[in-house]
Amino acid sequence: MKRILIVGSGDVARRAIPWLARRFRVYALVRRAEAAAGLRALGALPLVADLDDRRSLRRLAGIADAVLHFAPPPAQGEGDPRTARLVAALASRGSLPQHLIYISTTGVYGDCAGAWVDETRPCRPQSARARRRVDAERRLRAFGRRCAVAVSVLRAPGIYAADRLPLDRLRRGDPVLAAGEDVHTNHIHADDLARAACLAIFRAAAGRVYNAVDQSQLKMGDYFDAVADAFGLPRPPRCSRAEIATRLSPLTLSFMAESRRLDNRRLREELRLALRYPTIADGLRAARPA
Repeated sequence: MKRILIVGSGDVARRAIPWLARRFRVYALVRRAEAAAGLRALGALPLVADLDDRRSLRRLAGIADAVLHFAPPPAQGEGDPRTARLVAALASRGSLPQHLIYISTTGVYGDCAGAWVDETRPCRPQSARARRRVDAERRLRAFGRRCAVAVSVLRAPGIYAADRLPLDRLRRGDPVLAAGEDVHTNHIHADDLARAACLAIFRAAAGRVYNAVDQSQLKMGDYFDAVADAFGLPRPPRCSRAEIATRLSPLTLSFMAESRRLDNRRLREELRLALRYPTIADGLRAARPA
């Protein structure tokens, strides 16, 4: 394996590229030419193309031995036409990738009422956002079976890092749920997710799903309290679900409608990922200003 194609060159991809570029020829898809210089500095060869423009994807066929698909679905609809266009482009010539790794979301499980969830649990997405991810997973698995490509899925929860913390929300004083109504939440540091995707190229089994989550066991309000304490900010007020519904956006509320605790045994045992930030406390210690 010599060539890697990254589709969706956002934050997680940019964290993965330096490691990959020391080992492979890395191509990174970008929608805007002005983003190319930053990717080139990291060691990738930028390709200007758009998953919303089928014609721009023609050059992707046969270009890589493995594909890291990090691109999100569109913001509307029930399906993911972007993934459909990517699969069609990759399959348009005889030379196919050997592996494809997709970063999905743990939202595909829906509300589990705080139960422990492993990868055998059926998908029961409750939001259109999660249904789009289920559609992408199904399309990719079908592509893998049809074309003998080893497709694996990393299901990620809330991704955080030093520059991906809810500090503005804390400064605004946005409320969180009262303890008696709070939901279990799950997280992964962006660096650990990037490393998981890199390791999956070598260690993930075809058709296999992995919960890409850390070892934390926190409810959402406790997470916000921990961030507030780490940065010397006031803890958010605790409110009933009925009161919060009048103060927060529907999108924010949707993250408070589901509760689950995720088992990451496959991530640790099969991908053999040693988490750099096994808990939120570890990540916040590293994120605090010196």
